[in-house]
Amino acid sequence: MTQRSIGCRRIGSTPVELTELGFGASVIGNLYRVTPARDAQAAVEAAWEAGIRYFDTAPHYGLGLSERRLGAALRDRPRDTYVVSSKVGRLLVPNEHPRGTDDEGFVVPDDLRRRWDFSRDGVLRSIEDTLERTGLDRLDVVYLHDPDDHFRQAAEEAMPALAELRDQGVIGAIGAGMNQSALLARFLRETAADVVMLAGRYTLLDQSALDDVLPAAEELGKSVVAAGVFNSGLLSHDRPAEGMKYDYREAPPALVARARTIAEVCEAHGTTLPAAAVAFPFSHPYIINVTLGMRNPEQVGQNVELHRQHIPEDLWDDLRARGLLRSDVPAANGPGRSARCP
Repeated sequence: MTQRSIGCRRIGSTPVELTELGFGASVIGNLYRVTPARDAQAAVEAAWEAGIRYFDTAPHYGLGLSERRLGAALRDRPRDTYVVSSKVGRLLVPNEHPRGTDDEGFVVPDDLRRRWDFSRDGVLRSIEDTLERTGLDRLDVVYLHDPDDHFRQAAEEAMPALAELRDQGVIGAIGAGMNQSALLARFLRETAADVVMLAGRYTLLDQSALDDVLPAAEELGKSVVAAGVFNSGLLSHDRPAEGMKYDYREAPPALVARARTIAEVCEAHGTTLPAAAVAFPFSHPYIINVTLGMRNPEQVGQNVELHRQHIPEDLWDDLRARGLLRSDVPAANGPGRSARCP
């Protein structure tokens, strides 16, 4: 198959550029199962060798383990050659009643716990703690993390605090990351956000972001980073099967059947369902990056190969004609690729 290199795109009007493929570091925080430290280190090294220069983490991921491992893996790299994003909104504080293991999906000791805090002081403390855990001198991008139930404080306290740091040059770009699109659209329209991280809402199975966050990004010249493009796994295999996950739950049979049909159309066009899932978000010109979880060098290699595959443009036309994509999905990849990476 024809391959393409990993290009770069700029976040809105900011100076921050992201490689089109991002390293999602939640899995090196022991998401769902233990990732040995050597695998985490080797995964970051493999991503670097492949040309990936955008790395995303958060305090939530392994109660700080992801941040510590990512910082250690990047420590000897020239700081101006890569971009790191982390998140605020969950402070890590001592756990007065530990039971042994974290109960929010990460296989780590629960000596710490998460405390929601989107106040100005909480934002500043969270960033300071992240810099200490990573050993970095700065963060390039900071997102509000899952502020679904905290919109008012996040919009009125946290975002202005981030905007002040951005305007001072301490942070390059600011935004919010969520598994829904409606509130992300509000962050783009009503706050100083430059970018949002959209999980699972612009995929081959769900294009609901076309109703809110993507029009907002286009109207305002802001940017979107796509995560969750496999919808928790259903789109990650050439042949979807019963029992696979969709949005963290077992996929309904009708959705599995739809995914299988899309897979068959992909095969008829000489590609695969996972490759199309990675390429699809770039059908919209204001989606500048797809970030994927990468647990070890093998996963890095698989993800890079998926991204590099050429997807025939008529695949999207065929899927629209069959009613497998919304008719308002843009017809072609938009502008924005940079010749220079960070």
